[in-house]
Amino acid sequence: MSRIGNRKLTIPAGVTVEVNGNEVTVKSSKGELKTTVSNLIEVKVSEGIVETIQKNPSKEANIMQGTTNSNIQGMIEGLDKGFSKGLEAVGVGYRFAVSGNKITLNAGYSHPVIVEVPADLKVELVSATEITISGVDKQKVAEFAANVRKIRQPEPYKGKGIRYKDEIVHRKEGKKAA
Repeated sequence: MSRIGNRKLTIPAGVTVEVNGNEVTVKSSKGELKTTVSNLIEVKVSEGIVETIQKNPSKEANIMQGTTNSNIQGMIEGLDKGFSKGLEAVGVGYRFAVSGNKITLNAGYSHPVIVEVPADLKVELVSATEITISGVDKQKVAEFAANVRKIRQPEPYKGKGIRYKDEIVHRKEGKKAA
């Protein structure tokens, strides 16, 4: 049995969960998120608790029960508290600039790189070298942060590049002088 799939999720105040066939909809004042559930799983909502139940126990149903439970928990948490990911630019001349729905990055290239921010995400400029990406959908926040980081990934010799706020870059020693 899936231990993650068996946990009961509590619905916080201000968040509603609705099940319509194989579609689960989570709503709050921050927005609305939907997901489609496998035919092997049944989702029950009662008295502020969400449960995922296997229709016919099998290995696939066990896998999908845990996945479905985690996805619903992420949707509830995102619409209640939200998700955020911090990025920092390390290197001489590396910096961010946010204007409207665009991020301008100076990351060691001969030209600034301009990235468009998706409509459902919010980007805050903490300092010239730090930004915070926030939103209600965990997957979209993490994917956009990964795409911004991919513009100039941190390199292991000098540590320059765009990295996550809590990321540790393992440094290499480099060539030794003879």
